Amino acid sequence: MRNKYDSRPFLTYSILAILLMLGLGLVLAQLTKNFFVDVIEERVENEAVYLSEFVEDASDLSTLEELSTQLDIGLVFISENRQVLLNTTKQVLSLTTGEVDTVDSYMNTQQAGFSPLHEGYLKDHMFFYPFEAENSALNGQLVLVLKIDSLTHITSNIWVIIGITLLVGILVMATLGRNIFEKYIKPIRSASNVADELARGNYRARTYEGNYGEAAVLTSSINVLARNLQEMTMQQEMQKDRLEAVINNMGNGLMLIDEKGYINLVNRAFLEHFGDNEQKYLGHLYYEAVEEAEIHKAVKEVFMTEDKVRHSFILPLQIERRFLEVLGAPIFNEANQWKGVVLVFHDITELKNLEQMRKDFVANVSHELKTPITSIRGFSETLLDGAMSDEGLREQFITIILKESERLQSLIHDLLELSKLEKEEFSLNIEHISVQSLVKDVIPIVEQQANHKGIEIEQYVDTEGYIDGDSARLKQVVINLVTNAINYTPSGGTIKLELKNQKNSFLISVTDSGIGIPKEDVPRIFERFYRVDKARSRNSGGTGLGLAIVKHIVEAHHGTIDVESEYQKGTAFHITLPKKFTKR
Repeated sequence: MRNKYDSRPFLTYSILAILLMLGLGLVLAQLTKNFFVDVIEERVENEAVYLSEFVEDASDLSTLEELSTQLDIGLVFISENRQVLLNTTKQVLSLTTGEVDTVDSYMNTQQAGFSPLHEGYLKDHMFFYPFEAENSALNGQLVLVLKIDSLTHITSNIWVIIGITLLVGILVMATLGRNIFEKYIKPIRSASNVADELARGNYRARTYEGNYGEAAVLTSSINVLARNLQEMTMQQEMQKDRLEAVINNMGNGLMLIDEKGYINLVNRAFLEHFGDNEQKYLGHLYYEAVEEAEIHKAVKEVFMTEDKVRHSFILPLQIERRFLEVLGAPIFNEANQWKGVVLVFHDITELKNLEQMRKDFVANVSHELKTPITSIRGFSETLLDGAMSDEGLREQFITIILKESERLQSLIHDLLELSKLEKEEFSLNIEHISVQSLVKDVIPIVEQQANHKGIEIEQYVDTEGYIDGDSARLKQVVINLVTNAINYTPSGGTIKLELKNQKNSFLISVTDSGIGIPKEDVPRIFERFYRVDKARSRNSGGTGLGLAIVKHIVEAHHGTIDVESEYQKGTAFHITLPKKFTKR
């Protein structure tokens, strides 16, 4: 389409030039023809006057025939009764067949009675001029006939000149038109196309810059406008990308509500908290898209008070609960006009859990310390009140005091151990150890306790391999798990200790046939001081911190611990340890 439009001016100018040249040629040809006819008619009139003098003296037609040959002019003599008595046109003028027909046609016209006197007649390049010849011997009409070949040549030459002039004019016009097009039309058309592209949002478009006059100013201004628009667009896109990156990577959820209550923006953290996708929220009224009543309450308070508000609520997510705090604030523009509400959602679940953990820890430590201290104090007071004189009671009470002090010492040791594991500066003594030896070395330590209860320990540790880890800490993990299995397995039960070599890790499993763990208690067994059977645990000498210590040590080695249990049928702990230890 562009080429078609580009050639349209040149074609228009060319057609106009051709029509102008053709019209000029027709006018010039006609003027030339009329001019030559006038010249010939004037010549013939002069010759007719000259001939009239000879005709008066002519005695017969032979005299006229000789005169025709001498003057090289065709003569036709028509008598009074319309008879052609003399016709020298064929001999003198050497006429062609068509020209003979033209003369005959003219003669027939004259014989029919048409006889213009002293008036030239031009037909097919033959000029006829009749006049009356009157003398004593000849009486009639004498017609002078001239063959005008030069008129045809002149007309042809005129058309040749006009054609050459037309061709030169077209070439000149094409050259000038191209120069005009390149200097003025092309820059303007290019500027128009670029303006269309800019209107469509394509700010990378640039126009051809002209070098002359207003076209150069126009194209230069268009390019400056395009560059400015492109820079503004790039800055806007960069700011938009930065804003989106900041909003979507916020740790807190964000919701933007306009002055009519429609949701205009939600970020990634909000969707992670509340689920679904943006389509559920964007463009919808907040009270239709969000179900939580506390959020409705916060938005209403902001609308009514035009001030910041803060509310806390619990968000149920399948089997767990999340504690969220919503902070609402009004949005005003520079003209202090109300534009909507912004809601920021803080996930305070960890804070709540830490607070609850602190409360539970204080309560559990107080409870765990209170029992042995009370026992020690009570039996000590009993001994001081006179029971020391009774040797049997003295030995019994001192034994109880010793047992309670050992329990107190074990509790303090586990608390210190757990505190050490949770410190940021805690580090493992990493070495290359044989995992087979690590597991087998545990058996002699716990074998006596298992034999005392009549529990059989089955070993499946034939595989060999090495891992990077802290030998003492990993041995502590296995001992704790096997000891727990012995404590919670009735006499005559079985414990399986297995080691499996996987592609990039080792799997250590401790399975017992003990009392098992109820399903609702499984998620909490790694909490501090948590006991499934509190009476049995306390009687077995456990502090309730063993599994918490195990979990910390395994995670410090970048491993995982899983548990499978069925109540009254047994429990299995599975520890996965990577072969290569990588610092994080």
